[in-house]
Amino acid sequence: MSADVDDPFTLDVIASSLSAAADEMFAVLRKAAMSPIIYEVLDVGTGITDARGELVSSGAGIPTFVGMLDKAVKAIIALTSPDDIRPGDVFATNDPYFGGVTHLNDVVLAMPVFAEGRLVAWTANVGHWSDLGGAVPGSMWTEARDIFAEGLRLPAVKLFEAGKPIKPVFAILKANSRLPDLLEGDLWASIASVRKGAERVERLVDSYGAATVENAIAGMFAYAEARSRQGLALLPKGRLQVEERLDDGSLWRAAIEITEDRFIVDLRDAPDESAKPNNLSRDGAIIACQLIFKMATAPDMVCNAGSFRPLEVLTREGSIFDPRPPAPQGYYFETRVRLYDMLWRGLAEASPERMPAGHFASICSIVVAGRHPAHGRRFTLVEPQVGGWGATATRDGINAQFSAGHGDTYNCPVEIAEARYGLDYRRLSLNDEPGGDGLHHGGKGIVSEYAVRGTETVMTAGFSRSVEPVWGLNGGEAGTTNRVEILRTDGSVERHAVASAVPVAPGDSIRITTAQGGGWGKRA
Repeated sequence: MSADVDDPFTLDVIASSLSAAADEMFAVLRKAAMSPIIYEVLDVGTGITDARGELVSSGAGIPTFVGMLDKAVKAIIALTSPDDIRPGDVFATNDPYFGGVTHLNDVVLAMPVFAEGRLVAWTANVGHWSDLGGAVPGSMWTEARDIFAEGLRLPAVKLFEAGKPIKPVFAILKANSRLPDLLEGDLWASIASVRKGAERVERLVDSYGAATVENAIAGMFAYAEARSRQGLALLPKGRLQVEERLDDGSLWRAAIEITEDRFIVDLRDAPDESAKPNNLSRDGAIIACQLIFKMATAPDMVCNAGSFRPLEVLTREGSIFDPRPPAPQGYYFETRVRLYDMLWRGLAEASPERMPAGHFASICSIVVAGRHPAHGRRFTLVEPQVGGWGATATRDGINAQFSAGHGDTYNCPVEIAEARYGLDYRRLSLNDEPGGDGLHHGGKGIVSEYAVRGTETVMTAGFSRSVEPVWGLNGGEAGTTNRVEILRTDGSVERHAVASAVPVAPGDSIRITTAQGGGWGKRA
């Protein structure tokens, strides 16, 4: 069956079907996974690309994860001979130097979809796997000096060939994890997800024909591009210089140039790549810029490869936003969210009536690993935190939300954390400390405190905005800072921001405090 490419009804049906397929992939992954970081926190993303790897549709989850899927698929295509891409194949990559974009914990699976004898699409997903080896439980070592220390690297390898599992690869994966059972469960959930998406795309092609589906996808790209260009036309033209002071005292600089037909982000004046694992791949930097561009031009549900055609990102190889191998990237997410925050601040200060003040701007990642007090099995808690968002020209900031780019994610419920990790929650409340005052007040962060009950417990943390407070806007006051503390049984308190494998004894408590958002305007 075929249809006229200009038929809007066919276009809408195919577009909605592709979106529904990505959503179904998300539901399969969520329901089948074994790790709370996936099925509770939803630290995942699902999507469908065309045959070239251009993003077509996405499911729920983390927008920055969705933004990495097309880049991962393109890398797989570039690294694989066309003759080695066949029906039933499934590929995996987690390495930012081989299309993985982020860090080794975030494993991308991608499956080519064939119809009418040719490649027509890819289905892909990504999820945070709790442990892939490396120096510390949770595979997120804050002291890593190269990517080799961060865990098992998967350089765009095949997991399945013509529908059959490549068993040695599965064995390698399990042998390199401290939590092999959870890894295997999450792996098969991801496999089920890409297969379900492929099945849906195949049915769609059976109904309309490959040419019609491809024509409809081209129409989707053109529509999304038009929406972005409409928004771009409304932005003030010119060049903005932006800079940001980091907790370590370093200064980041960037520029945003807005023309009639381009939105150019120039990151070439960035610091050199870091000896520590806070580097961000070029693709990761592009994702941060895509988020800013989308927010500024067309912040609606229509999002595909066409949405970003007017965007151009300039980086310098060897910088923190374009590192060279083997620079470590375990805490790339702090650099990504801070890059987004810096660009956001530049746009907000230029147009304070359109945008909110700063938010807590950190993933505030916590990894707690040890042995469960009830049965002695190993556990690894991996959890991002919520915090305060900035006030706007019309209202106070939002309380206790995830950081920018983290999308449809959730905190792990207290009941699940206590059951799965053997912790004893003592407090989970809004942060009432002063900060973020103004005509409109910044949103509140949280205070979360839990006592450790099990043995061999260690804590790893990666917090930014622990020194430099959240910025206010248009005369509004600054917010506060993020921090994590260990309350020892002897009454002493240790404050941390970036730390690896800190021992925590039974009875000690971990207390997390996230920042208040920035205020907007001066109080009358």
